[in-house]
Amino acid sequence: MNTLDLIAHGPVIPVIVLDRVEDAVPLARALVAGGVKVLEVTLRTPAALKCIEAMIAEVPEAIVGAGTVRSVDDARAVQALGCQFAVSPGYTSEIGRACLDIGLPLLPGVSTASEVMMANADGYRFLKLFPATAVGGVNLLKAFASPFHDVVFCPTGGITLETAPQFLSLPNVKVCGGSWLTPADAVKNGDWARITELARQTHTLRA
Repeated sequence: MNTLDLIAHGPVIPVIVLDRVEDAVPLARALVAGGVKVLEVTLRTPAALKCIEAMIAEVPEAIVGAGTVRSVDDARAVQALGCQFAVSPGYTSEIGRACLDIGLPLLPGVSTASEVMMANADGYRFLKLFPATAVGGVNLLKAFASPFHDVVFCPTGGITLETAPQFLSLPNVKVCGGSWLTPADAVKNGDWARITELARQTHTLRA
């Protein structure tokens, strides 16, 4: 799979943080029920790897990837679990080349023109702008459009249901990442119907 294939499945990739393994499968099913199949589970908690493993095993219709991949060891670990893609918060050639070597599709994070160029040099043309709103948001993406005319972005970080359409209207933005799809209180309370509804709403964001 190429990371650009993820674009075909909808305008938003949920950025998922899970503390309890028992929440993983019902959360994945709730998102898929709302038409969101691409799931980025971040490696920010001790439970993350087991959550990913459970989703892959029990929700085969989901396209499960790992976020917050910060090292070659992280990349190898998530590939061993069967992740279909990885997302990194920043970029180094070490991790970019390692993912190429092991055949793990990577959506690398960047926040500056120099990082874009580093990722481009290693063959990456679909990049995550992170943290999107903090580093310039829509204005930065507009500025990148001319010098990086052959690069497309997935802005992530600080984007909301209300601001997502502004990002998605840009020609160099194909999809955006959003943590609003999985509110912590909804996950904690098992309010899967609310998460399904939030997933459904994403399909109205792109004109």
